[in-house]
Amino acid sequence: MLSVLAALLCLCLVTVLAVSQESEEQPTTITVSAATSLTEAFTEIAKEFEAAHPDTKVELNLAGSGTLRMQIEAGAPIDVFASASEDHMDALSEKNLIEEDSRKDFAGNTLVMIVPANSGSEAPETLEDLTAENVERIAIGAPESAPAGKYADLALKEAGIRQVIDDKTIFAENVKQILTYVEAGEADAGFVYMTDAESGNRVLYRIACTVPVSQPISYPIAIVSTAENKDKAQEFTDFVTGARGQEILAKYGFNSP
Repeated sequence: MLSVLAALLCLCLVTVLAVSQESEEQPTTITVSAATSLTEAFTEIAKEFEAAHPDTKVELNLAGSGTLRMQIEAGAPIDVFASASEDHMDALSEKNLIEEDSRKDFAGNTLVMIVPANSGSEAPETLEDLTAENVERIAIGAPESAPAGKYADLALKEAGIRQVIDDKTIFAENVKQILTYVEAGEADAGFVYMTDAESGNRVLYRIACTVPVSQPISYPIAIVSTAENKDKAQEFTDFVTGARGQEILAKYGFNSP
């Protein structure tokens, strides 16, 4: 009887130790909210970061910067925010929702106008061409949620044609949706970042022109003040702003901050 009890106790002890060891080996998960335009670059960055930090798992939450900002304001469990707009980061800063000393600009971008590949010789090649009668639909990101839309809106106002083309405007949630509109021929032109244009299906569209904007397109990153894993979050932001992170961003067409 004693031997049976001893065996059971040993079995229980082994089970407890195994469970304890398994829990210790489980990586810590951090949630990184990143602008849609960072999708490809951050997917690779997260993969390399996890390889270098096997004790940490990165869960990417990708959407328009404005949408991500509102999620953080609503109390979503986010550890790191990488925005395509200084404005959305500033809004969180004003509400003390980011760790100020962790905030850094880590990348820059360029705005371009794309048109369907089969649009022919009448396709718009400049902003002024958008006023032509044959241009019926122009895809722009919603300025309040998609920073690319804010920059496009600003460029069109500065060119003096924003109101002229107002009836032709189709608003999109993010740059990926704009790519889809132009690829499918549902828009005669669209405004996206150079990085998105380079990563899309170039058989279906082409870059018509680079769009000048008076405000630099910069991407800030910061740790959210309510983050549960600030040490791991700091390691991730350090990786993004470090040499390897910058190499990956450059690979996908981002400029230096």
